[in-house]
Formats: sequence, structure tokens, C-alpha cells
Amino acid sequence: MAKYLYLASYTQEGLKGLLKDGGSKRKKDLSAAVKEMKGTLETLYFAFGDNDVYSIVDVPDNVSAATIALKINASGAAKVKTVVLLTPEQIDEATKINVSYRPPGQ
Repeated sequence: MAKYLYLASYTQEGLKGLLKDGGSKRKKDLSAAVKEMKGTLETLYFAFGDNDVYSIVDVPDNVSAATIALKINASGAAKVKTVVLLTPEQIDEATKINVSYRPPGQ
């Protein structure tokens, strides 16, 4: 399983729906969508600022994460950005791999 951070901003229509249904319903609906992709919703927070919602999901792969983001974006109710999250152990693994790389201009 892999973890992804979704950063969502509601459209005007999405805000109308949020006002009608409330935050708990949105969490329940996202959890159901993630469950359909064989994953779990780890957390969901509403926030002030550029993003209205921050959620972390645990799903099998990039395709599952993309499917959820595509469906949300296609709804027109929210605009979602997806961030792949890595554990410290995954970064440790990456630092042990030797790869040749030539920076620009060298």
C-alpha cells in the first residue's frame, strides 16, 4: 500500500454541497470511494487558506490514487492535487541506490 496526500479546494458548487451535507458526510463519502479502491482513508481535515481539505489515503498504487483524484476533479465540486508520500525508510532505501547523474553544464 502507498500513502497519498490530497489537497482539495472546493468550487462554488462544492461549497454549496458542503453547506448542505456537512463535513462528516464528505468524510464518509471519501472513505467509501477509497474503500472501493481497496484502500483506507487515514485522515481528513478541513482548513483555512488555499486548500479547504487535507486528506491522507492509503491505497494499493498510483492508479488507485489517480482514479480517486480524477473522479473528484471530474465532479466539478472540488479541485484536487495529489502528493505521493514516502516514509523515512523509503528515503533511506533511495539514498543507498547509486545512479550516475551529470548536472547541467558539467
